[in-house]
Amino acid sequence: MIPVDEALSSKGRLRILKVLTKMDKLHLSEIVKRTGLNYATAINHLQLLEKLNLVKQKRFGRIRIYRLNDENPKVKAIRMLFEVWEQTSNKHNEQ
Repeated sequence: MIPVDEALSSKGRLRILKVLTKMDKLHLSEIVKRTGLNYATAINHLQLLEKLNLVKQKRFGRIRIYRLNDENPKVKAIRMLFEVWEQTSNKHNEQ
């Protein structure tokens, strides 16, 4: 099992998780576009996130669609973390 600090230590993985919290599901090329990562880096991060059971993928031939695994309680915590972070950041910026 990978510790939380190692799982969330990458800016790339955090970008992917953040994008997937806002979108229901995304094609690999859309994840690449929205995160600014290249394909190889995105695939490596997504494979680790799948291994951690945070992300699920569906394949339709060569097409890969990714989404967060909402059955995993860690995903719920990650969603809440991003939500609280953005809410408090917005309030801080308004002051």
